[in-house]
Amino acid sequence: MDAAFLKKNGENAKESMYIEEKSTKGGVTSLIFSLKEEVGALAKALRLFEEKGLNLTHIESRPSRLKKGEYEFFIDLESKNVPCLEQILFTLRQEISGTVHELTRDKKKDTVPWFPRTIQDLDKFANQILSYGSELDADHPGFTDPVYRARRKEFADIAYSYRHGEVIPKVEYTEDEKNTWNTVFRELKTLYPTHACHEHNRVFPLLEQYCGYREHNIPQLEEISKFLQSCTGFRLRPVAGLLSSRDFLAGLAFRVFHSTQYIRHGSKPMYTPEPDVCHELLGHVPLFADLSFAQFSQEIGLASLGAPDEYIEKLATVYWFTVEFGLCKQNNETKAYGAGLLSSFGELQYSLTDQPELRPFDPEKTACQKYPITNFQPIYFVAETFEDAKEKVRKFAAMIPRPFSVRYNSYTQSIEVLDNIEQLKNLADSIGSEMGILYNALKKLE
Repeated sequence: MDAAFLKKNGENAKESMYIEEKSTKGGVTSLIFSLKEEVGALAKALRLFEEKGLNLTHIESRPSRLKKGEYEFFIDLESKNVPCLEQILFTLRQEISGTVHELTRDKKKDTVPWFPRTIQDLDKFANQILSYGSELDADHPGFTDPVYRARRKEFADIAYSYRHGEVIPKVEYTEDEKNTWNTVFRELKTLYPTHACHEHNRVFPLLEQYCGYREHNIPQLEEISKFLQSCTGFRLRPVAGLLSSRDFLAGLAFRVFHSTQYIRHGSKPMYTPEPDVCHELLGHVPLFADLSFAQFSQEIGLASLGAPDEYIEKLATVYWFTVEFGLCKQNNETKAYGAGLLSSFGELQYSLTDQPELRPFDPEKTACQKYPITNFQPIYFVAETFEDAKEKVRKFAAMIPRPFSVRYNSYTQSIEVLDNIEQLKNLADSIGSEMGILYNALKKLE
């Protein structure tokens, strides 16, 4: 599931929407190339791989979003014969395509995985999804519904074309979709006062007041994103499908949450096998408007940047048991703050009974805990407070083996790599300036 990403060589990389990927499956290379819409063009290209004896394990196509009249082809192939692969890439570029992006690691590069340095860099992997939004498993409630599948593709296409800085397209939801939202919204709202954490319940009325949270109305991502930016600097970004753990966590480092826009199938309004707009807007969004929780989420994202694959898996597990299924103590009671709980009527009730096992949140132990994806969780981890959880995650992140530290610069919306004296001096100056402001404010209060 996890993938490590590296920058492409040369200046052309800055103009490209693609990046290199080192697949976790040994001996597999991924390529993206574009072809003009001509008879026999694809057959000519594929014949190159056949002639060199390279086996293709996956192929898919979509109309090019860069040039009209062209198609983009994504392929996976077994790449044990490197010299032959290099010859094919050269021929594709020179004689057939001219636009080829090899998603594979340059072995001469540093072993630290590539990670985004600016918020615009999120464009480079936002569409490197594990499955397109319309690709459903056979056991999905909407698998045999052609109308639902077509609708899912509409949402996926909107996200696929989105770039940072653009207005998130408004979606006109159907009456059936609004009815599904209405069922989920009404049921969950009855539980929030007694089951949700204080921070969620404090923000929820604001979302009703300013963002259109109400029955029979599915809020728009653009309006919610503006609201979150005014509260904590978090913003939403539409996504076409599931991202790898590494990519999703990297977005959090910039206070960007990749959000779906489609809704679960109407035949089972209280069930969804994957994140949908109910999960995102009812579960995640309220807490991203809370300063402490927003910083906690960003800490997990920052810890993921440049981390080895095995630590990405651990951070993803920590994320699962906190941001998705976390519980916390408040006023001698246990409350839910995880989005997976706050968007699930059944599991929200179940989590606060005596049926599941509750353990104190400890990132080192939490990171190694196995968990089911399709059933209620048998184990939950309880944080003392968000501040306590944040400090524990910060200490856990300090153990991740990488030859640098990182800091998010909110002014430039970029990641600063703290690996030299000049960077540390700039950080010290910034801290000194903030300390001066704090000192003056305390003096005035006296």
